[in-house]
Amino acid sequence: MTDAPGQGTEPDAPDTGHRLAHTWHEARQRAFDCATPIPAGPVPLTAALGRTLASDVLALQDLPHYASSAMDGWAVNGSGPWVLAEPGQRLAPHQASQIVTGGLIPPGAKAVLRSESGVITQDEEGLPVLALGGSAKPGEPRNGQHIRKAAEEAAAGELLIKAGTVLNPAHLALAALAGRDDVAVLGKPLVKFLMTGSEVVTSGMPAPGQVRDTFGPQLGAVVELLGGIAGEQLKVGDSYEEWFEALEDAEPAPDAPPADVVITTGGTGRSGTDHFRNAVAQLGGRLLIDGIAMRPGHPAVLAELPDGRFVLGLPGNPLAAMMALFTVGAPLLAALGHRPLADIGEVPCGAMLDADPGRTRLLPFRFVYGLASPAQHAGPGMMRGLAAADGVMVVPPHGVQLGEPVQAFALPWGKPLPVPDTAESKPRKPPARPPRKAPSGPVDWSALGG
Repeated sequence: MTDAPGQGTEPDAPDTGHRLAHTWHEARQRAFDCATPIPAGPVPLTAALGRTLASDVLALQDLPHYASSAMDGWAVNGSGPWVLAEPGQRLAPHQASQIVTGGLIPPGAKAVLRSESGVITQDEEGLPVLALGGSAKPGEPRNGQHIRKAAEEAAAGELLIKAGTVLNPAHLALAALAGRDDVAVLGKPLVKFLMTGSEVVTSGMPAPGQVRDTFGPQLGAVVELLGGIAGEQLKVGDSYEEWFEALEDAEPAPDAPPADVVITTGGTGRSGTDHFRNAVAQLGGRLLIDGIAMRPGHPAVLAELPDGRFVLGLPGNPLAAMMALFTVGAPLLAALGHRPLADIGEVPCGAMLDADPGRTRLLPFRFVYGLASPAQHAGPGMMRGLAAADGVMVVPPHGVQLGEPVQAFALPWGKPLPVPDTAESKPRKPPARPPRKAPSGPVDWSALGG
């Protein structure tokens, strides 16, 4: 590395002044508003499952485009017995030729005789002929019997799949039948991951001073649930040069499309080993969100580079990172992927939560007797509370009283929150018990099981 600008030497930290961090709601809305949907484009059928169709799929030809046999047996012309002819040639009256299911009906054929309804025998001169036998019924085969007519399923130009459809495996098979190799789908963001931390190990029991990798197993899966496409994961060292080179990504692999979003883990603080802001500044990027008045996850940063890539910096603690991903990443991926900003619901709070002036708290919760009971194991570096949660409550700075409605959102992998003011969502009465003081703060419900 040289000391020339743009070559990876860490510049002075950008002067961010003393701007107030965005509120939780502001950060969420800003992450959604800063992105425009990725244009629609063609993708191969093998990559189109779950994608949203951008334009109608029409049949490029008749389906099927030729008359075919619905059975193994013989194509026949007229009544039997039938003189056997070579497969595929025109059949004169009282002639037959062997055919398999899906086989092209030869010219002159009027019907198909099932294999179990015919027998090969001999005429008076000892020549082989086909005659009815076995399980044949009187009058079999009727004209047109066991023949799949051309255009029986669809005529050329007919609408098969309407734009806006989320493609399932049957849709893909139908598109292939229609003669398509690819389909036009709405854009979907490709996400690349830069994992940091020299102390992180990816397998086995970590030694003192080491920690297991919690991001590798979960981040890609969560991004997919949020509507993105999980791309490559790269391990990045702690030096500024490594950060800069990984983020610059000047020459992506020829067979790899460029990422729309880069998600980094760690390095969003303001210590001497946190390089996120400096690397973004040296690449000519701009900070869109620089800290959020929330916990956990307040050091989250969102930036945009001159080439159009968004860079989402997540804190290094696992729960803090997930809360930042839900707050900023989910709206960003929704906007890029042609989806609306998800609504925030409400749940009745199952505990009295004290005020935390100036900060929104995101607390994993679980429903206990219809009330949202906050998790006990919800520290920034913990995952136990989130793993068993039904959702995340958004606790305002002024706190929440027991039983008071509090904003909340469902987890990407969980069930939707119950709709308020319905019989199904009203809290169930707990069993009769002696009165006691209302709980204050998180509740340990991990022992309640699944």
